[in-house]
Amino acid sequence: MTNLAHPFKILAAGAGAGESIQFECMPGETLLRAGLRAGYGPSYECTSGGCGTCKLDLLDGEVIDLWPAAPGIRPRDRERNRHLACQSVPTSDCRVKLRFEPRCVPQHRPQAGAARLEGFREVTGDIREFIFRGSSARFLPGQFALLKHAATGHARAYSMSNIANDEGRWQFMVRRKPGGIFSNLLFELPIGAEVELDGPFGMAHLQAATPREIVCIGGGSGIGPMISILRGAGAAGTARPGRMWLFYGGRAPGDVPHLEHFIRTEGIHWHPALSEPPEAASVTWSGETGFVHELLPRKLPQPFTGYDFYFAGPPPMIDAILKLLASEHKVPEAQLHFDRFF
Repeated sequence: MTNLAHPFKILAAGAGAGESIQFECMPGETLLRAGLRAGYGPSYECTSGGCGTCKLDLLDGEVIDLWPAAPGIRPRDRERNRHLACQSVPTSDCRVKLRFEPRCVPQHRPQAGAARLEGFREVTGDIREFIFRGSSARFLPGQFALLKHAATGHARAYSMSNIANDEGRWQFMVRRKPGGIFSNLLFELPIGAEVELDGPFGMAHLQAATPREIVCIGGGSGIGPMISILRGAGAAGTARPGRMWLFYGGRAPGDVPHLEHFIRTEGIHWHPALSEPPEAASVTWSGETGFVHELLPRKLPQPFTGYDFYFAGPPPMIDAILKLLASEHKVPEAQLHFDRFF
């Protein structure tokens, strides 16, 4: 019988790995997190089974799939003993083949620990910013963490809306979705309740020194990481006031977040837009209408190649932005930063 008190040994090889590398995986830990915690860069994106970026070949050993029906892997892959690193929990020592990328090597290795809810504030009618206190809050602006509900075991990835700090403060802007299991659990949490916080993860973070102006585009709770990136840029001097842009797409006036103090303090060009402008005479909206990506050609004064773009939101919004920037305006991939959540 396997002794679950000891970590499993993982021998990994693959593109970008050079020589085979070995790291330990604690019982109950996924292969992806174990590789990142060890300081390596296994290729990944969403950490939630949707994108398929962390696909691996299991050459020897056994794993449990946390989400057997994850859309990031096809039935044909499973027949060939392929798995997703973000969903694979070893039950023995394993030998695997997966892709490694230098960009995925974590600057701050993910750590798991308890975090206590200290407070919250309303951002829109259905988005709330939660403030948790945990261990050292070391992360890059734009990264995300996994929150796990202690009583039910449900987990979900959310991007931080603040920046790294010595107080152990982690803030998340979360939209309450009808029928959303985890978001509804969060909105019912009493002050003082604990969750498990695991992170940071993600590569769509603020880049170091860049001569270009910063453009952030958010939709829904995707406003959170955009605020983190702009806060980080201001704090680091990466972008000066007047050289940062924030676009936001919502459906109705109530969807537009209350950011007036932040916008004014940081000197940000602020452009919200509504895709479904109000018809009722009692509801006034004097701002822009249409899809948020349609604002960019009208508002940005320079050619698009002169900006660094960060964006987060619903998949259709991400796809429309990519088509506009990459396909139509030939913005280099190195200037486009986003994480897909599924």
